[in-house]
Amino acid sequence: MKIGSVHEFDIEYASFPSTGIAQLDGKEVFIKNTFPGQKVLARLTKKKRDHLEAKSIKILENMDCAIEVPCPHFELCGGCNSQFIPHDLQLELKEKEVMDLFKRTGIAEFEFSGIEKAPEQFEYRNKMEFTFGDAEKAGPLNLGMHIKGKSFGIVNVEQCKLVDDDFRMILNAVVEYFRGKELPYYKVKSRKGYLRNLVIRKAKNTGEILVNLVTTSQIDFDLREFKEKLLNLSFEGKLVGILHTLNDAISDIVKIEKLNVLYGRDYIIEEILGLKFKISPGAFFQTNSRGAEKLYSIVKEFLGDVSSKTVFDLYCGTGTIGQIVASDANKVVGVELIEDAVKAASENAKLNGIENCEFIAGDVAKVVETLVDKPDVIILDPPRPGVHPKALKHVIDFGAKSIVYVSCNPKTLVKDLEALKYYGYKVDKVELMDMFPHTGHVECVVLMSRVEK
Repeated sequence: MKIGSVHEFDIEYASFPSTGIAQLDGKEVFIKNTFPGQKVLARLTKKKRDHLEAKSIKILENMDCAIEVPCPHFELCGGCNSQFIPHDLQLELKEKEVMDLFKRTGIAEFEFSGIEKAPEQFEYRNKMEFTFGDAEKAGPLNLGMHIKGKSFGIVNVEQCKLVDDDFRMILNAVVEYFRGKELPYYKVKSRKGYLRNLVIRKAKNTGEILVNLVTTSQIDFDLREFKEKLLNLSFEGKLVGILHTLNDAISDIVKIEKLNVLYGRDYIIEEILGLKFKISPGAFFQTNSRGAEKLYSIVKEFLGDVSSKTVFDLYCGTGTIGQIVASDANKVVGVELIEDAVKAASENAKLNGIENCEFIAGDVAKVVETLVDKPDVIILDPPRPGVHPKALKHVIDFGAKSIVYVSCNPKTLVKDLEALKYYGYKVDKVELMDMFPHTGHVECVVLMSRVEK
Protein backbone atom coordinates (compact mmCIF):
# COMPACT_ATOMS: atom_id res chain seq x y z
CA MET A 1 0.00 0.00 0.00
CA LYS A 2 2.77 2.44 -0.86
CA ILE A 3 1.79 5.94 -1.88
CA GLY A 4 2.23 6.17 -5.63
CA SER A 5 1.55 2.48 -6.24
CA VAL A 6 -1.01 1.60 -8.92
CA HIS A 7 -3.82 -0.92 -8.39
CA GLU A 8 -7.02 -2.17 -10.00
CA PHE A 9 -10.14 -1.34 -8.01
CA ASP A 10 -13.74 -2.50 -8.18
CA ILE A 11 -16.00 0.39 -7.18
CA GLU A 12 -18.59 -1.00 -4.77
CA TYR A 13 -20.54 2.08 -3.69
CA ALA A 14 -20.19 5.88 -3.65
CA SER A 15 -19.94 8.84 -1.30
CA PHE A 16 -20.91 12.45 -2.02
CA PRO A 17 -19.88 13.96 -4.38
CA SER A 18 -19.36 11.20 -6.97
CA THR A 19 -16.56 9.56 -5.02
CA GLY A 20 -16.36 5.84 -5.61
CA ILE A 21 -15.33 3.56 -2.75
CA ALA A 22 -13.34 0.35 -3.23
CA GLN A 23 -11.40 -1.97 -0.91
CA LEU A 24 -7.68 -2.64 -0.58
CA ASP A 25 -6.27 -4.90 2.14
CA GLY A 26 -9.30 -4.34 4.33
CA LYS A 27 -9.29 -0.55 3.99
CA GLU A 28 -11.71 1.67 2.10
CA VAL A 29 -10.23 3.55 -0.85
CA PHE A 30 -11.89 6.80 -1.99
CA ILE A 31 -11.55 7.58 -5.70
CA LYS A 32 -13.12 10.78 -7.06
CA ASN A 33 -15.31 10.73 -10.18
CA THR A 34 -15.84 6.98 -10.16
CA PHE A 35 -19.12 5.11 -9.82
CA PRO A 36 -20.46 1.78 -8.51
CA GLY A 37 -19.99 -1.01 -11.06
CA GLN A 38 -16.79 0.37 -12.59
CA LYS A 39 -13.37 -1.29 -12.52
CA VAL A 40 -10.64 1.36 -12.54
CA LEU A 41 -6.90 1.64 -12.57
CA ALA A 42 -5.88 4.17 -9.90
CA ARG A 43 -2.81 5.46 -8.09
CA LEU A 44 -2.74 5.76 -4.29
CA THR A 45 -2.27 9.39 -3.28
CA LYS A 46 -2.99 9.64 0.47
CA LYS A 47 -3.12 7.53 3.61
CA LYS A 48 -5.67 8.66 6.17
CA ARG A 49 -6.30 7.12 9.60
CA ASP A 50 -9.42 5.25 8.50
CA HIS A 51 -9.17 5.16 4.70
CA LEU A 52 -6.98 5.61 1.63
CA GLU A 53 -7.34 7.99 -1.31
CA ALA A 54 -6.48 7.29 -4.93
CA LYS A 55 -6.60 9.06 -8.26
CA SER A 56 -8.24 7.36 -11.24
CA ILE A 57 -5.93 6.76 -14.19
CA LYS A 58 -8.15 4.74 -16.49
CA ILE A 59 -11.58 3.10 -16.60
CA LEU A 60 -10.92 -0.59 -17.27
CA GLU A 61 -14.57 -1.68 -17.23
CA ASN A 62 -17.51 0.70 -17.26
CA MET A 63 -20.94 0.31 -15.68
CA ASP A 64 -23.22 -2.14 -17.48
CA CYS A 65 -25.76 0.64 -18.04
CA ALA A 66 -23.28 3.10 -19.62
CA ILE A 67 -24.61 5.01 -22.65
CA GLU A 68 -22.93 6.89 -25.46
CA VAL A 69 -21.68 10.32 -24.37
CA PRO A 70 -23.03 13.19 -26.52
CA CYS A 71 -20.17 15.62 -25.79
CA PRO A 72 -16.94 15.16 -27.79
CA HIS A 73 -14.92 16.85 -25.01
CA PHE A 74 -16.05 14.51 -22.22
CA GLU A 75 -12.87 12.42 -21.97
CA LEU A 76 -10.67 15.51 -21.48
CA CYS A 77 -12.91 18.18 -19.97
CA GLY A 78 -13.25 18.37 -16.19
CA GLY A 79 -16.65 20.08 -16.34
CA CYS A 80 -18.86 16.96 -16.34
CA ASN A 81 -18.27 13.53 -14.85
CA SER A 82 -21.40 11.46 -15.44
CA GLN A 83 -22.72 12.00 -18.99
CA PHE A 84 -22.33 8.27 -19.65
CA ILE A 85 -24.86 7.45 -16.92
CA PRO A 86 -28.59 7.54 -17.85
CA HIS A 87 -30.11 10.65 -16.26
CA ASP A 88 -32.62 8.78 -14.10
CA LEU A 89 -29.78 6.73 -12.61
CA GLN A 90 -27.78 9.93 -11.99
CA LEU A 91 -30.69 11.11 -9.87
CA GLU A 92 -30.82 7.83 -7.94
CA LEU A 93 -27.09 8.00 -7.22
CA LYS A 94 -27.27 11.60 -5.97
CA GLU A 95 -30.27 10.79 -3.81
CA LYS A 96 -28.49 7.81 -2.23
CA GLU A 97 -25.23 9.73 -1.65
CA VAL A 98 -27.02 12.57 0.15
CA MET A 99 -29.26 10.31 2.21
CA ASP A 100 -26.17 8.31 3.28
CA LEU A 101 -24.68 11.58 4.61
CA PHE A 102 -27.83 12.20 6.66
CA LYS A 103 -27.80 8.64 7.96
CA ARG A 104 -24.13 8.75 8.96
CA THR A 105 -24.72 12.03 10.83
CA GLY A 106 -27.64 10.50 12.72
CA ILE A 107 -30.30 12.76 11.17
CA ALA A 108 -33.44 10.69 10.72
CA GLU A 109 -37.23 10.65 11.09
CA PHE A 110 -37.99 13.36 8.54
CA GLU A 111 -40.18 13.45 5.46
CA PHE A 112 -38.09 12.95 2.34
CA SER A 113 -39.68 14.22 -0.86
CA GLY A 114 -37.05 12.75 -3.18
CA ILE A 115 -35.16 14.59 -5.89
CA GLU A 116 -36.74 17.04 -8.31
CA LYS A 117 -35.64 16.55 -11.90
CA ALA A 118 -33.98 19.43 -13.76
CA PRO A 119 -36.20 21.00 -16.46
CA GLU A 120 -33.35 20.66 -18.97
CA GLN A 121 -30.61 18.04 -19.11
CA PHE A 122 -28.43 19.99 -21.55
CA GLU A 123 -27.88 23.66 -22.45
CA TYR A 124 -29.11 24.70 -19.01
CA ARG A 125 -26.29 26.97 -17.83
CA ASN A 126 -26.71 30.75 -17.86
CA LYS A 127 -23.08 31.48 -16.98
CA MET A 128 -19.70 30.01 -17.94
CA GLU A 129 -16.18 31.03 -16.99
CA PHE A 130 -13.81 29.88 -19.74
CA THR A 131 -10.03 29.97 -19.30
CA PHE A 132 -7.32 30.80 -21.84
CA GLY A 133 -4.41 28.35 -22.02
CA ASP A 134 -3.14 25.40 -24.02
CA ALA A 135 -3.51 21.64 -23.87
CA GLU A 136 0.24 21.07 -24.02
CA LYS A 137 3.33 23.24 -23.82
CA ALA A 138 3.73 25.50 -26.88
CA GLY A 139 0.45 24.21 -28.29
CA PRO A 140 -2.18 26.45 -29.94
CA LEU A 141 -4.16 28.87 -27.80
CA ASN A 142 -7.25 27.24 -26.31
CA LEU A 143 -10.25 28.70 -24.55
CA GLY A 144 -12.29 26.37 -22.40
CA MET A 145 -12.11 24.16 -19.33
CA HIS A 146 -9.33 22.58 -17.29
CA ILE A 147 -8.28 19.13 -18.47
CA LYS A 148 -9.04 16.27 -16.07
CA GLY A 149 -6.06 15.45 -13.90
CA LYS A 150 -3.93 18.38 -15.10
CA SER A 151 -3.30 21.53 -13.09
CA PHE A 152 -2.82 23.87 -16.01
CA GLY A 153 -3.94 22.17 -19.24
CA ILE A 154 -6.94 23.72 -21.02
CA VAL A 155 -9.16 21.97 -23.56
CA ASN A 156 -11.08 23.99 -26.14
CA VAL A 157 -14.79 23.25 -25.58
CA GLU A 158 -16.39 24.67 -28.71
CA GLN A 159 -19.06 21.94 -28.63
CA CYS A 160 -19.86 22.02 -24.89
CA LYS A 161 -23.34 20.57 -24.29
CA LEU A 162 -24.10 22.42 -21.05
CA VAL A 163 -24.49 25.74 -22.89
CA ASP A 164 -26.45 26.83 -25.97
CA ASP A 165 -25.39 27.89 -29.47
CA ASP A 166 -24.79 31.53 -28.50
CA PHE A 167 -22.18 30.50 -25.91
CA ARG A 168 -20.49 28.17 -28.38
CA MET A 169 -20.48 30.79 -31.13
CA ILE A 170 -18.95 33.45 -28.87
CA LEU A 171 -16.27 31.04 -27.61
CA ASN A 172 -15.31 30.06 -31.16
CA ALA A 173 -15.18 33.67 -32.37
CA VAL A 174 -13.07 34.81 -29.42
CA VAL A 175 -10.47 32.03 -29.53
CA GLU A 176 -10.11 32.34 -33.32
CA TYR A 177 -9.64 36.10 -32.99
CA PHE A 178 -6.94 35.89 -30.34
CA ARG A 179 -5.13 33.02 -32.05
CA GLY A 180 -4.49 35.49 -34.84
CA LYS A 181 -3.07 38.10 -32.47
CA GLU A 182 -0.47 35.87 -30.77
CA LEU A 183 -1.07 37.41 -27.36
CA PRO A 184 0.25 35.38 -24.40
CA TYR A 185 -2.16 33.81 -21.95
CA TYR A 186 -1.58 34.34 -18.22
CA LYS A 187 0.54 31.71 -16.48
CA VAL A 188 0.06 31.40 -12.73
CA LYS A 189 3.60 30.14 -12.05
CA SER A 190 5.43 32.93 -13.84
CA ARG A 191 2.69 35.52 -13.18
CA LYS A 192 3.11 36.73 -16.74
CA GLY A 193 0.72 36.95 -19.66
CA TYR A 194 -2.32 38.89 -20.87
CA LEU A 195 -5.35 36.70 -21.64
CA ARG A 196 -7.05 35.17 -18.60
CA ASN A 197 -10.76 34.36 -18.92
CA LEU A 198 -13.89 34.83 -20.95
CA VAL A 199 -17.05 35.03 -18.83
CA ILE A 200 -20.37 34.73 -20.66
CA ARG A 201 -23.79 35.21 -19.09
CA LYS A 202 -27.04 34.62 -20.93
CA ALA A 203 -30.40 35.04 -19.25
CA LYS A 204 -32.38 31.93 -20.11
CA ASN A 205 -35.81 33.57 -19.97
CA THR A 206 -35.02 36.99 -21.52
CA GLY A 207 -32.19 36.02 -23.89
CA GLU A 208 -29.93 38.92 -22.82
CA ILE A 209 -26.20 38.24 -23.25
CA LEU A 210 -23.21 39.77 -21.45
CA VAL A 211 -19.62 39.05 -22.58
CA ASN A 212 -16.73 39.84 -20.25
CA LEU A 213 -13.11 39.49 -21.38
CA VAL A 214 -10.73 39.20 -18.42
CA THR A 215 -7.06 40.15 -18.92
CA THR A 216 -4.11 41.44 -16.95
CA SER A 217 -2.85 45.01 -17.38
CA GLN A 218 0.55 43.78 -18.62
CA ILE A 219 -0.24 44.62 -22.26
CA ASP A 220 -2.10 47.67 -23.54
CA PHE A 221 -4.13 46.10 -26.36
CA ASP A 222 -6.74 47.94 -28.42
CA LEU A 223 -9.99 45.98 -28.09
CA ARG A 224 -12.09 47.94 -30.60
CA GLU A 225 -11.66 45.29 -33.30
CA PHE A 226 -12.54 42.58 -30.76
CA LYS A 227 -15.73 44.45 -29.89
CA GLU A 228 -16.73 44.75 -33.56
CA LYS A 229 -16.06 41.03 -34.06
CA LEU A 230 -18.65 40.22 -31.39
CA LEU A 231 -21.17 42.81 -32.59
CA ASN A 232 -21.13 41.26 -36.08
CA LEU A 233 -22.20 37.82 -34.82
CA SER A 234 -25.79 36.64 -35.35
CA PHE A 235 -27.24 35.68 -31.97
CA GLU A 236 -30.38 33.80 -31.05
CA GLY A 237 -30.49 36.01 -27.96
CA LYS A 238 -29.60 39.70 -27.66
CA LEU A 239 -26.09 40.99 -26.92
CA VAL A 240 -26.57 43.82 -24.41
CA GLY A 241 -23.03 44.35 -23.16
CA ILE A 242 -19.33 43.75 -23.87
CA LEU A 243 -16.98 44.26 -20.92
CA HIS A 244 -13.26 44.26 -20.30
CA THR A 245 -12.13 43.33 -16.78
CA LEU A 246 -8.58 43.99 -15.60
CA ASN A 247 -7.37 41.37 -13.14
CA ASP A 248 -3.78 41.32 -11.89
CA ALA A 249 -4.46 38.93 -9.00
CA ILE A 250 -1.88 36.17 -8.69
CA SER A 251 -4.31 33.26 -8.27
CA ASP A 252 -6.34 31.71 -11.05
CA ILE A 253 -9.66 33.35 -10.17
CA VAL A 254 -11.87 35.90 -11.88
CA LYS A 255 -11.41 39.03 -9.80
CA ILE A 256 -12.75 42.39 -10.96
CA GLU A 257 -10.10 45.00 -10.15
CA LYS A 258 -11.22 47.41 -12.87
CA LEU A 259 -14.18 47.12 -15.21
CA ASN A 260 -14.45 48.86 -18.58
CA VAL A 261 -17.66 48.86 -20.64
CA LEU A 262 -16.74 48.42 -24.29
CA TYR A 263 -20.36 48.31 -25.48
CA GLY A 264 -23.84 48.59 -24.01
CA ARG A 265 -24.35 48.01 -20.30
CA ASP A 266 -22.68 46.03 -17.54
CA TYR A 267 -25.61 43.80 -16.55
CA ILE A 268 -28.33 41.53 -17.89
CA ILE A 269 -31.93 41.17 -16.77
CA GLU A 270 -33.30 37.70 -15.99
CA GLU A 271 -36.89 36.82 -15.11
CA ILE A 272 -37.61 34.22 -12.42
CA LEU A 273 -41.17 33.34 -11.36
CA GLY A 274 -42.53 36.61 -12.74
CA LEU A 275 -39.89 38.87 -11.16
CA LYS A 276 -37.01 40.68 -12.87
CA PHE A 277 -33.44 40.45 -11.61
CA LYS A 278 -30.52 42.62 -12.64
CA ILE A 279 -27.34 40.51 -12.73
CA SER A 280 -24.01 42.34 -12.69
CA PRO A 281 -20.59 40.77 -13.49
CA GLY A 282 -19.62 40.07 -9.89
CA ALA A 283 -23.02 39.02 -8.58
CA PHE A 284 -23.90 35.48 -7.58
CA PHE A 285 -26.93 34.10 -9.39
CA GLN A 286 -28.00 30.49 -9.76
CA THR A 287 -26.38 29.17 -12.95
CA ASN A 288 -29.52 27.26 -13.96
CA SER A 289 -32.40 29.73 -14.37
CA ARG A 290 -35.19 27.23 -14.97
CA GLY A 291 -33.84 24.92 -12.31
CA ALA A 292 -33.80 27.92 -9.95
CA GLU A 293 -37.51 28.45 -10.57
CA LYS A 294 -38.14 24.91 -9.33
CA LEU A 295 -35.72 25.33 -6.43
CA TYR A 296 -37.36 28.55 -5.23
CA SER A 297 -40.81 27.01 -5.59
CA ILE A 298 -39.69 24.28 -3.17
CA VAL A 299 -38.48 26.98 -0.75
CA LYS A 300 -41.84 28.76 -0.92
CA GLU A 301 -43.66 25.49 -0.28
CA PHE A 302 -41.45 24.75 2.76
CA LEU A 303 -42.02 28.25 4.18
CA GLY A 304 -45.78 27.81 4.23
CA ASP A 305 -47.92 30.74 5.37
CA VAL A 306 -45.68 33.72 6.20
CA SER A 307 -48.29 36.45 5.66
CA SER A 308 -47.84 37.90 9.15
CA LYS A 309 -44.20 36.95 9.61
CA THR A 310 -40.76 38.56 9.38
CA VAL A 311 -38.39 36.52 7.23
CA PHE A 312 -34.60 36.77 7.46
CA ASP A 313 -32.83 35.84 4.22
CA LEU A 314 -29.20 35.29 5.24
CA TYR A 315 -26.52 35.02 2.53
CA CYS A 316 -29.13 36.56 0.23
CA GLY A 317 -26.90 37.34 -2.78
CA THR A 318 -28.88 39.52 -5.18
CA GLY A 319 -32.00 38.95 -3.07
CA THR A 320 -33.61 36.41 -5.36
CA ILE A 321 -35.21 34.18 -2.73
CA GLY A 322 -36.17 37.08 -0.47
CA GLN A 323 -38.00 38.91 -3.22
CA ILE A 324 -39.76 35.78 -4.41
CA VAL A 325 -41.20 35.21 -0.92
CA ALA A 326 -41.79 38.93 -0.19
CA SER A 327 -45.27 38.97 -1.71
CA ASP A 328 -46.32 36.34 0.85
CA ALA A 329 -44.47 37.80 3.87
CA ASN A 330 -44.96 40.75 6.18
CA LYS A 331 -41.29 41.78 5.93
CA VAL A 332 -38.05 40.38 4.50
CA VAL A 333 -34.56 41.32 5.75
CA GLY A 334 -31.67 40.16 3.57
CA VAL A 335 -28.00 40.10 4.59
CA GLU A 336 -25.11 39.58 2.17
CA LEU A 337 -21.32 40.11 2.37
CA ILE A 338 -20.80 41.37 -1.20
CA GLU A 339 -21.77 45.04 -1.44
CA ASP A 340 -22.40 44.93 -5.20
CA ALA A 341 -24.85 42.08 -4.68
CA VAL A 342 -26.71 44.05 -2.00
CA LYS A 343 -26.85 47.08 -4.28
CA ALA A 344 -28.25 44.88 -7.03
CA ALA A 345 -30.76 43.35 -4.58
CA SER A 346 -32.06 46.82 -3.64
CA GLU A 347 -32.27 47.82 -7.30
CA ASN A 348 -34.09 44.59 -8.10
CA ALA A 349 -36.62 45.25 -5.35
CA LYS A 350 -37.33 48.70 -6.83
CA LEU A 351 -37.52 47.16 -10.31
CA ASN A 352 -40.18 44.74 -9.06
CA GLY A 353 -42.07 47.29 -6.97
CA ILE A 354 -41.33 45.42 -3.74
CA GLU A 355 -41.42 47.66 -0.67
CA ASN A 356 -41.26 45.20 2.23
CA CYS A 357 -37.66 44.08 1.63
CA GLU A 358 -34.56 45.50 3.32
CA PHE A 359 -31.08 44.45 2.22
CA ILE A 360 -27.97 44.96 4.36
CA ALA A 361 -24.33 44.61 3.27
CA GLY A 362 -21.86 42.97 5.62
CA ASP A 363 -20.55 39.77 7.14
CA VAL A 364 -23.57 37.74 8.27
CA ALA A 365 -21.75 36.75 11.47
CA LYS A 366 -21.41 40.46 12.42
CA VAL A 367 -24.54 42.02 10.92
CA VAL A 368 -26.95 39.70 12.74
CA GLU A 369 -25.68 41.17 16.04
CA THR A 370 -27.02 44.60 15.03
CA LEU A 371 -30.44 43.65 13.67
CA VAL A 372 -33.42 45.16 15.49
CA ASP A 373 -36.07 42.95 13.90
CA LYS A 374 -36.61 39.46 15.22
CA PRO A 375 -37.29 36.73 12.67
CA ASP A 376 -40.19 34.34 12.71
CA VAL A 377 -38.55 32.40 9.87
CA ILE A 378 -34.93 32.26 8.72
CA ILE A 379 -33.77 31.29 5.24
CA LEU A 380 -30.15 30.16 5.08
CA ASP A 381 -28.49 29.91 1.67
CA PRO A 382 -24.75 29.97 2.47
CA PRO A 383 -21.76 29.38 0.17
CA ARG A 384 -20.13 25.95 -0.04
CA PRO A 385 -18.31 26.15 3.34
CA GLY A 386 -21.68 26.44 5.10
CA VAL A 387 -22.76 28.87 7.83
CA HIS A 388 -19.97 30.53 9.80
CA PRO A 389 -19.99 29.21 13.41
CA LYS A 390 -20.50 32.74 14.83
CA ALA A 391 -23.41 33.33 12.47
CA LEU A 392 -24.88 29.93 13.33
CA LYS A 393 -24.78 30.83 17.04
CA HIS A 394 -26.79 33.99 16.35
CA VAL A 395 -29.22 32.05 14.17
CA ILE A 396 -29.83 29.73 17.12
CA ASP A 397 -30.14 32.65 19.57
CA PHE A 398 -32.84 34.29 17.42
CA GLY A 399 -35.07 31.36 18.31
CA ALA A 400 -36.99 31.48 15.03
CA LYS A 401 -39.81 28.96 14.91
CA SER A 402 -38.64 27.57 11.59
CA ILE A 403 -35.55 27.56 9.37
CA VAL A 404 -35.35 26.75 5.67
CA TYR A 405 -31.79 25.82 4.76
CA VAL A 406 -30.81 25.82 1.07
CA SER A 407 -27.45 24.17 0.42
CA CYS A 408 -25.23 23.44 -2.56
CA ASN A 409 -22.94 21.31 -0.38
CA PRO A 410 -24.61 18.47 1.55
CA LYS A 411 -21.38 17.77 3.47
CA THR A 412 -21.36 21.14 5.24
CA LEU A 413 -25.16 21.08 5.39
CA VAL A 414 -25.30 17.99 7.63
CA LYS A 415 -22.68 19.48 9.98
CA ASP A 416 -24.78 22.63 10.40
CA LEU A 417 -27.97 20.58 10.81
CA GLU A 418 -26.26 18.53 13.51
CA ALA A 419 -25.46 21.74 15.42
CA LEU A 420 -28.97 23.12 14.95
CA LYS A 421 -30.42 19.81 16.12
CA TYR A 422 -28.28 19.92 19.26
CA TYR A 423 -29.61 23.39 20.09
CA GLY A 424 -33.28 22.53 19.80
CA TYR A 425 -34.26 22.19 16.15
CA LYS A 426 -35.52 19.10 14.35
CA VAL A 427 -35.47 18.27 10.65
CA ASP A 428 -39.03 18.04 9.33
CA LYS A 429 -38.63 17.80 5.58
CA VAL A 430 -35.92 17.37 2.94
CA GLU A 431 -36.08 17.68 -0.83
CA LEU A 432 -33.27 17.65 -3.41
CA MET A 433 -33.10 19.63 -6.64
CA ASP A 434 -30.97 18.43 -9.55
CA MET A 435 -29.65 21.85 -10.59
CA PHE A 436 -26.52 20.50 -12.27
CA PRO A 437 -27.18 17.45 -14.48
CA HIS A 438 -24.13 15.36 -15.49
CA THR A 439 -22.11 16.60 -12.51
CA GLY A 440 -21.84 15.36 -8.94
CA HIS A 441 -23.49 18.46 -7.50
CA VAL A 442 -27.02 18.84 -6.14
CA GLU A 443 -29.04 21.43 -4.19
CA CYS A 444 -30.73 20.47 -0.92
CA VAL A 445 -33.68 22.21 0.74
CA VAL A 446 -34.31 21.41 4.41
CA LEU A 447 -37.18 22.54 6.64
CA MET A 448 -36.43 22.66 10.38
CA SER A 449 -38.67 23.62 13.27
CA ARG A 450 -37.86 24.62 16.83
CA VAL A 451 -38.81 21.99 19.38
CA GLU A 452 -40.80 23.46 22.25
CA LYS A 453 -39.12 22.68 25.56
